[in-house]
Amino acid sequence: MSELIEQAIQVREHAYAPYSHFRVGAALRAGSGRVYVGVNVENAAYPAGICAERSALVAAVTAGERAFDAIAIVTDTPEPSSPCGVCRQMLAEFGVGLRVTLATVNGAVIETTLAELLPRAFVPESLRR
Repeated sequence: MSELIEQAIQVREHAYAPYSHFRVGAALRAGSGRVYVGVNVENAAYPAGICAERSALVAAVTAGERAFDAIAIVTDTPEPSSPCGVCRQMLAEFGVGLRVTLATVNGAVIETTLAELLPRAFVPESLRR
């Protein structure tokens, strides 16, 4: 998982966060082994921004990926930060078994799963009648 953390730390430098100054980097590994990175991109019209996790996910899906096994999310906070609810839901679309590593640039790490972060998730199977 350290490779994903390192990639998330590196890409975090490209975050565009002029309003919150809360820069986040994410590295998402697909089932193919390929890693997709993303950063948060803020906007003066706040709801128009995108989180790092969704940025990485959108890049991966755009490249044709549909299966993912791990994501690392890095912030510069004292303790690791969890993904927001929208990011959790977007990631759940592709499987709640996703391994999630929450880390800080100072080395604090929490290992969890998407299922633990989003219990009783609304997933594609929830639409079956």
